[in-house]
Amino acid sequence: MKNLIKEKVIAVRPFLKWAGGKTQLLNELNNRLPKNIKEDMIIDRYVEPFIGGGAFFFYLKTNFEVKESFLFDINRELIIGFKAIKNNPEELIIKLKKLESKYLKKSEEEREKFYYEMRDEYNEQMSGFDYENYNKEWIQRTTYLIFLNKTCYNGLFRQNQKGEFNVPFGRYKNPTMCEKKNIIEVNKALENTKIYCADFTESEKYIEKGTFVYMDPPYRPISSTSSFTSYVKEDFTDEDQKRLAKFFKEMNKRGAYLMLSNSDPKNKNPDDNFFDKMYSEFSIERVPAKRYINCNASNRGEINELVIRNYK
Repeated sequence: MKNLIKEKVIAVRPFLKWAGGKTQLLNELNNRLPKNIKEDMIIDRYVEPFIGGGAFFFYLKTNFEVKESFLFDINRELIIGFKAIKNNPEELIIKLKKLESKYLKKSEEEREKFYYEMRDEYNEQMSGFDYENYNKEWIQRTTYLIFLNKTCYNGLFRQNQKGEFNVPFGRYKNPTMCEKKNIIEVNKALENTKIYCADFTESEKYIEKGTFVYMDPPYRPISSTSSFTSYVKEDFTDEDQKRLAKFFKEMNKRGAYLMLSNSDPKNKNPDDNFFDKMYSEFSIERVPAKRYINCNASNRGEINELVIRNYK
């Protein structure tokens, strides 16, 4: 089962750059899939309670027959993006092309001014925006979201306590905002998929015996200066991590196949057994990963991440 990912195809990738994304860990995750899934190449039901950028979901949809999927995230802006691509990919592509053309014609000084104007407009649009019922405004908001993601510093999504996007301008020479081919592939991947803006606990309605569940929550900070959990205005605290561990144990009793990833506290403190204690009855493995998103380049080295499973 060595390096299976190299023998497979990644035809679709996340439409946003997402901190904590799993693109670099796909090989490790693939090699730890349940035996019956690797042998049959079929996933009857897939549930992901924290979809984020969706790298693992898109990989699975490319290389396996996934009969039905249920995706969740509490980040409403992210869910708007997924639903806009699922429902109106062509309109989104047209809007992104126009915006990309307009932006690339500007000087760097003009680009920076334009970026902050767009950021202000995006944040102002929150007031009175209908987050409950899908409509044409969701396409425009997704256009803003992708534009900001491709042109902001380090390609981050971060919100302040008011829920406002607050990442500064990034100085990229030739950013691509309209990845037409990938948007079309994302749209195809979202067939037979239900998407929900909800807390991870809501996903339990769709988890039953044999369901494959991958949980990739906002990571627990590995140091006091790397608190990078604010992708939504609500932080994911240690109490939330404990709620998730309880949820994991409850879904284990249902007979679902469970895989969970998180940061390894032992990167910073070898005596920190926070996750080892909470998931002591399950398989806990440490796999190497690179920390790409850090304002200090010297801190972008290799670290361990945890992969926890309830099956061998």
